[in-house]
Amino acid sequence: MKRTMMDGNQAAAEAMRFARIRVVSAYPITPQSSIAETLADFVADGSLQAKYLRIESEHSALSSVIGAQLTGVRAGTATASVGLALMHEVMGVASGLRLPIVMPVVNRSLVSPWNLWCDHQDAMAERDSGWTQLYAENCQEVLDLILIAYRWSEYPKVLLPCMMNLDGFFLSHLTEVVMLPDQKTVDAFLPPYVPHNLLLDPDNPMFINNLTGPSEFTEMRFQQSLAFGEALETLPQVLEEFQQVFGRQYSLLDAYRCDDAEAVVVTMGSMSGTARYAVDQLRSEGKKVGALKVVCFRPFPVALLRQLLGGIPHVGVIDRSAGLGAESGPLCGEVRAALELESPEVSGFIAGLGGRDVRLETFRKAFDFLLNSPSTSNTTWLDVEANAMSIREVGV
Repeated sequence: MKRTMMDGNQAAAEAMRFARIRVVSAYPITPQSSIAETLADFVADGSLQAKYLRIESEHSALSSVIGAQLTGVRAGTATASVGLALMHEVMGVASGLRLPIVMPVVNRSLVSPWNLWCDHQDAMAERDSGWTQLYAENCQEVLDLILIAYRWSEYPKVLLPCMMNLDGFFLSHLTEVVMLPDQKTVDAFLPPYVPHNLLLDPDNPMFINNLTGPSEFTEMRFQQSLAFGEALETLPQVLEEFQQVFGRQYSLLDAYRCDDAEAVVVTMGSMSGTARYAVDQLRSEGKKVGALKVVCFRPFPVALLRQLLGGIPHVGVIDRSAGLGAESGPLCGEVRAALELESPEVSGFIAGLGGRDVRLETFRKAFDFLLNSPSTSNTTWLDVEANAMSIREVGV
């Protein structure tokens, strides 16, 4: 393996090159644009043998990828924020056609107000679109999880598209050391793409995405539901195969110092490293705390979560999405539902919206709340400013 410095967007593009995608359908959007630019460089210098399509919108980008994948090749695109929102109509087409597309999503806040920085609202808005969702903590995980996602998605009993999420700017533009495998090793882990479902073939024509009435629609959705069950059973096997080939270990949920913990904070994405650092700091002060990182959000690993956190007296979940109108953020809602009979208290927190950094002090505040405050179903905004209601206040 080769050690090199690269940011998360470059790691994503490298992973797509290693996967030997044959069609790139690209549209730029901050902070994803450099993925499209790097893939264009790969095509131009001949290191990626692919057709590069420069199209007019994210809606067209995913539509083109769907069409290309239906011809029997891996095809790729990437997006962020309002670009993902513009794809919404065709997100369901990709999942309903059971196309194992892998799409890096560089997480960025949705409007309004306009914001270019990270939170998870864009991905959370698509959590029920029929796509699996993985979340990376660092640049190495970006590369690795994309390769894992291709192998996972292409299993004949799975055949679901995957969003591989990386936090905008915190990962997309952060430069770290990444271990790059050689192409031969990747090929051994990820064999050539073989379509197992629909295929555009003039010699064997078929209806694709045709109008389906009430007599069959429910059954089609039921098939997708069963596929998510297969995905949950298949991913641990894929992670074990990845470890055997590349030597790096991953799991659906990553528990840190949780065994004897009195309070555990649940996170996703780039804030997870800070969570572990906060745990170490508080452990040195004699406080029994732990952290749990969610790598796989869809399908949500309910049984494993119960195994790792069942019986923990105080569990807190930090959402990087506001969950407006709900009792909690979306990740907290999943954890509460999973632990309803296992843990007496699951507290919801909101932090890190619009690119605000989730600092050590933020985690200290969360753990202090869990250890010293009474149980509540209310959601606590950990990093909101005291003068929140006076910002841009306008007299009418």
